[in-house]
Parts: sequence; C-alpha cells; structure tokens
Amino acid sequence: MDSPHVYDKAKYHFETISQHGLSEEHAANHTIFFLRWLIEQRMMSEFFEEQGAYILKKFKNGGATIHEVYEWWDCCLVDDQLSEEGNAFAMHYFDFQHGLYLRDYIATLKGDLPTEFHIDFTEENYETMKHVIDRRYRDWKKPRRKWWPF
Repeated sequence: MDSPHVYDKAKYHFETISQHGLSEEHAANHTIFFLRWLIEQRMMSEFFEEQGAYILKKFKNGGATIHEVYEWWDCCLVDDQLSEEGNAFAMHYFDFQHGLYLRDYIATLKGDLPTEFHIDFTEENYETMKHVIDRRYRDWKKPRRKWWPF
C-alpha cells in the first residue's frame, strides 16, 4: 500500500513561527486558505465528508472556523482528504517545491510583512486569495493546445 501524500502539516512550521513570536495558528494559515477553497469547491473526499461531518456542518453554519476544521484533522492536509480532482489540482498547484501556490500566496498577501508566516487569515485576505486560486484552477482546467498541426 502506498504511503499517504502529506501536502502539509502545521507542526512542520512550529519552530519558524516560534522564532517570530507568532501564535500556533500562523503555522496553519497558508494551508487553511487552500483548505477552505477546496471545501467550498466540493473537492474533498467522501472519507473527509463522512468523518468530518460534525465539524463541517458547524463550519458551514458559522459555528466553527476553518482553523477548527484543520485542527479537527490534526492540522494536516493529506491526499485521502481530497477528491480525485482535488488531489490532481493540489499536486499541480499546492506542491511547495514545484507548484505556484506559495508564490501566489506571498505575492498576493505578504505586502510589507516580515515573512509569509505573518499573514493573518481574515475574510478579506481569503476573498483576495480565493480569486487567485480560482484563476489558477480555471487555467489548469483549460484544455491544452496541441503543438502539432494535425
């Protein structure tokens, strides 16, 4: 059996946020922008929907934050939480080494802040980043043009 693909874990960033004197939620902020977008686009797996039904219902009704949804999953984003399409897009876009997500996140929201870890998760920031992710998703979905003439 293949090991799960871990997209991110907040604990990977605890040392960095501690060095900057930031709260633990800042270790999750860059991921929860993407997680919320995935949830809103219904790109989560049946497993995620079934196992997290309680917290998702609370979130969708305004009784829980996206941080609480991520905490419910032990502050991890793993492939079995995403649908097939969600995984395909995440592998393309959210991959920290080859994808454009972090670059977009920093260019869109960092401004004059010292690091990307200083970015707060706010509704305004989410709406701004959501438009960027929407555009990247539309571009990803576009059929590729063939380079050969026949």
